[in-house]
Amino acid sequence: MAGLELRNVVKRFGDVTVVQQMDLSIREGEFLVLLGESGCGKSTTLRMIAGLEDVSEGSIFIGERDVTNMAPMERNIAMVFQNYALYPHMNVAENMSFALRLSSRPQEEINAKVAAAAKVLNIEHLLQRKPKELSGGQRQRVAIGRAIVREPKVFLFDEPLSNLDAKLRGHMRAELAMLHERLGKTTVYVTHDQIEAMTLASRIVIFDKGRVQQIGTPSDVFNRPASIFVAGFIGMPTMNFFKAHYTEEAGQRLLRGEGFAWVAPAWLASQEPRADQALTLGLRPQALRPSHPDLACLSLQVDVVEYLGTESQVVGHMSTTSGQRVSAMLPGDAHTHLHSRVNLAFSPEDLHVFDTGTGRSLRPSI
Repeated sequence: MAGLELRNVVKRFGDVTVVQQMDLSIREGEFLVLLGESGCGKSTTLRMIAGLEDVSEGSIFIGERDVTNMAPMERNIAMVFQNYALYPHMNVAENMSFALRLSSRPQEEINAKVAAAAKVLNIEHLLQRKPKELSGGQRQRVAIGRAIVREPKVFLFDEPLSNLDAKLRGHMRAELAMLHERLGKTTVYVTHDQIEAMTLASRIVIFDKGRVQQIGTPSDVFNRPASIFVAGFIGMPTMNFFKAHYTEEAGQRLLRGEGFAWVAPAWLASQEPRADQALTLGLRPQALRPSHPDLACLSLQVDVVEYLGTESQVVGHMSTTSGQRVSAMLPGDAHTHLHSRVNLAFSPEDLHVFDTGTGRSLRPSI
């Protein structure tokens, strides 16, 4: 196995910098996910690791080797693409063994490696079929099998599940997680799908406009987002945001905004926010719960109710001049009705507080 390191890596196309200076260390056997919207630089980063794009500045190491200027075939990596890239005139066994045959490996070794990979992926019965005879999920397994037989030091996945339907994507996510557990290989996986990132990753790297916004475990980026961008990008439904400022009234620390005055989380006092500092509060829909009117932190006029069985997504607006919309995930038996009023409460510790100017979280590091 091998770890992977990017040191001060920058990528430019002409005068446009698409990947800002990046330092990234990936541990041996780690499943690292590069996550972000289209055009944020994640696939370009993966292609630089693979050697398919030149590095404008910086260095890339696989294990102890500097591979920055090495050809892709010299890096001992295997890449799985979004479109499978299978040869239509070859059967499954021939597709999987192509790279081995190209390097003139003994036929006995080729057969053994293909059989072993097919067993891992449960496609032994498909070895004589052509790609046109396979489903999307089967084709993706073949593409992964082609990578496995090469026994690379690093696996690279570029949006491998994007072409599959929702049900099959869920199934393949589980397959990939189990495959990584069995093989234990260093894996870098690119996706724009936060569900894939949250369910597969050891750690997630979140990109925005070519810049890394946060690196952390799925729990870190969900529970302790480093910026407004990360907070709004991670989590479904999207986090609710409120404009506010910090104040102390009658010995109580409050966050006051239009139509509300909420008790500040205990940790905020150590950050000493200024009274004139513009703050943005973040509150996840999952943190809200039905409450007695006397204990409610906010009250909503319900505009939309989406019943999902065990829970309901409620969207409503506050009775303020802005009529700010708020989403809440409530129990499925909460019996919230369209156009009714619902009173909601939350713990002060569930609040995220960001500096509006910089977009950065004020929560202290652990």
